[in-house]
Amino acid sequence: MSVPVSVSVEQIRQHIENNPAAMPSQIAAELNISEFDVVSALPVEQITILPLAEKDALLAELPEWGNMTTIVSASGSIFEFKGSFPKGKYAHGYYNLITKGDGLHGHLKLDVITAIALISKPFRGTESHSINFFGSQGEVVFKVYLGRDKKRVLLPEQVARFNQLKQQVLTTTA
Repeated sequence: MSVPVSVSVEQIRQHIENNPAAMPSQIAAELNISEFDVVSALPVEQITILPLAEKDALLAELPEWGNMTTIVSASGSIFEFKGSFPKGKYAHGYYNLITKGDGLHGHLKLDVITAIALISKPFRGTESHSINFFGSQGEVVFKVYLGRDKKRVLLPEQVARFNQLKQQVLTTTA
């Protein structure tokens, strides 16, 4: 997932700086690079890369966080699910999301995940935090945004858990 020779990290950073409200997917499309290339160039205070070895622990913990928004993008369409991220288990080559009744269902092909980024980037002028799962071409496979209350304020317990996760990564990799 390297940056093409035609676009340097400095050029990506300049584009981000000149377009602070732009989403990484927009910048990736404008520069004809992967979304992972864009998020990798975010300011250090906006991105933390979670070691892939922590993937299972993260997925086991997410159902305890409460209501969040899970997003899947496909060919320009965006699918959103608001609710708790479901528990799951491995079987038949997938991480199968286990949901009884209504809720997010699916089968995650986690062996294609090559990076997990914890991103803290304002969205439309408001604080926003997400966990982004990337595939081998630097594309977002899915992302999970922290939840908000009825007044659109981030849920403080989730922010605390997200920041604790980031701190754990920074402490472990230091």
